[in-house]
Amino acid sequence: MVRFAGRQARMFIETEGTPNPATLKFLPGRQVMGASTADFATPEAAGRSPLAASLFDLPGVARVFLGGDFVTVTKTDRIDWQALKPQVLGAIMEHFVAGRPVVEGAAEAAPDEDVAPEDEEIAAQIKELLDTRVRPAVAGDGGDIVFRGYRGGVVKLHMQGACSGCPSSRATLKHGIENMLRHYVPEVVAVEQVDL
Repeated sequence: MVRFAGRQARMFIETEGTPNPATLKFLPGRQVMGASTADFATPEAAGRSPLAASLFDLPGVARVFLGGDFVTVTKTDRIDWQALKPQVLGAIMEHFVAGRPVVEGAAEAAPDEDVAPEDEEIAAQIKELLDTRVRPAVAGDGGDIVFRGYRGGVVKLHMQGACSGCPSSRATLKHGIENMLRHYVPEVVAVEQVDL
């Protein structure tokens, strides 16, 4: 964990590594998104977020994820963290010190979930387990997992932030989340990762 404090501002930003070596988690010591999250995979997608847009302006930023009280930044292979991290810290501090909004406008509508009407009770159990047992742990690693559907015993999940593209994400899905869901919800036979 590294702390960064700006000279003119009284703001401490902590950084933490994640299981994904291309991703760092930045904790500005204040709310970022509150109860929601936002994942920006491209600079074009970040148009509604002044914070994400300013981070994409930095050379080498590949993805920005905004969590409840953290910002996760994924870099390209062309730059190392030693060069990029001070720039990210500066951009986050400048954003919050200036008092700019994190996201402007209404939240984007979530894509529809693929759940058969007869499976809605099972899907509700799965979502409850994800919200109480999985998402807090994944947020600790700088990411999020979003329920996308349940059909024929297969749970479909979308990984965001540090989890997106993480070398260990497949193992997390298959050995961790799938085993836990199968234990508590016998109808679950498999977990698959999907893109939005």
